[in-house]
Formats: sequence, structure tokens, C-alpha cells
Amino acid sequence: MAESDDLPLDLIAVGAHPDDLEIACGGTLARLSDLGYRVGMVDLTDGEPTPGSAGPDVRAREAERAAKILGVAVRVGLNLPNRRLFDGFEQRIALAKVFRRYRPRVVLGFGGKTILASPDHYQAMLMTDAAVFYSRLSKWDEYFDGLPPHTITNQLSFPIALHRLDAPDSSGYIVADIGETLDRKLDAIRAYETQFPPSKARLFQTVEAMNRYFGLTAGFEAGELFMHYRTFGVDDLMRWAAPAPAEQRPAHRSG
Repeated sequence: MAESDDLPLDLIAVGAHPDDLEIACGGTLARLSDLGYRVGMVDLTDGEPTPGSAGPDVRAREAERAAKILGVAVRVGLNLPNRRLFDGFEQRIALAKVFRRYRPRVVLGFGGKTILASPDHYQAMLMTDAAVFYSRLSKWDEYFDGLPPHTITNQLSFPIALHRLDAPDSSGYIVADIGETLDRKLDAIRAYETQFPPSKARLFQTVEAMNRYFGLTAGFEAGELFMHYRTFGVDDLMRWAAPAPAEQRPAHRSG
């Protein structure tokens, strides 16, 4: 999906390659889009070269089709080098420009290393962390093409390991309900026909099993796991711990 406009986005998710975000958090992106939030996706590389692909144009069409299935507003490709993706100053600036341009409130990115998978994932995590910081820095205008500083309210991260159910180390965890969008998530992954031919059908079973497991831990039909790095507070412990129908909640006292 092309960069459709410069209207602010509510959330941007950052992946190293096309299909990373569909696998890691596609159900959440679809759910938020359904709820009316403006959601964006950033692919740091085009994922090429890669086994089974007919070339970058085909991979780009697959990515555009996947984005339409998820209903996201904007998909941006930075075209940094696949397999040679390294965290560096210019790379951080390129991603921070996207944040300054689209001014998201929330950013999603990789959390931790992905052993036996692409090292680009870890580099993408480092780059995202730095770009969130760079986005808000003032007195640095010469690097940002006149784009004003923007402070991102919150940053969450996602795991992408497909063969482990234990959660990576983190200060806390959130499971996002994707019971209504799991099928669309799987359809978005299937859009990458060159990456996931019939011989890799087991991947879909693995993704579905993991999402159903994480959903089960939170009382949902299916869910996606996110890590956060700050303590959450509540002003009504009962409302968080045991939500009641609106008509049964006590009225707040005034004065």
C-alpha cells in the first residue's frame, strides 16, 4: 500500500520484512482498524532476495494485498538492505522521519532476539527504539527535512518466535483480543504466496495454535502477545479486576 496521505496515524507497527507484521501482530492491526483507528505499517526492507520469490515487485504486490486484507491506512517501505540490515544513524533518522511525518501515539516493534531466524529482526528492534527517541528531539532540524518533533506516547513490542510458548523477559505483558480477526490475519499471511506455498502449510497451524494459546491465557478465543516497559495504574481496581455491566457500576461521588 502506498503512502496515501500525511494524516496522523494512531499506531505504527515496524517490521524488518514484509510478512513480519502479519505474523506477529496482524490480528491486532486488523482489530484496531475495524475499531476506527488509523493504523500504519513500516517495512524496513523489501525482503529481497529471498528463496521462492520472483522478485521485489511480486513481493511488493503481496504486501499491498496483505495490507488491504488487514484494513490498514498506510504501508511504508524504507527499502533498507535485506540481510544486511544494521542499526545505524542514517537508518534511525529514516525511521524517525516516518514517525515525525505520521505522528503516531503508539509504536509497535520487535522485542528481543529471534534465535534461528533473521538477525535483521534484532537490528530492527534497536532501530525502532532509537527512532522513537529521535522523533521527539528538538534543536536537530537539519536531519529531518523540516518535519517537527513528535513525542510518541507509548511503545510496545511483540515476539515473533514460532516455536516457543514462554514469554520473553519483560516488565509486563498484554494479550490483545483477536478472536474476530484471526481468520483475516491468516488470510493476510497467505497473501504472501511466494513465501508460504502449500509445502509450508504447517506455518499456519503453528501461528493459529500460538494465537489460540495466548488468547486462552487471557480468556479470549485468540490473542496476540505484547510486552510493555512501564507499570500501569488504575483508578478503579474493581473495574479492572472484575468488570461489571455499566448499569451495575457505582456512581462516582462528586465533590
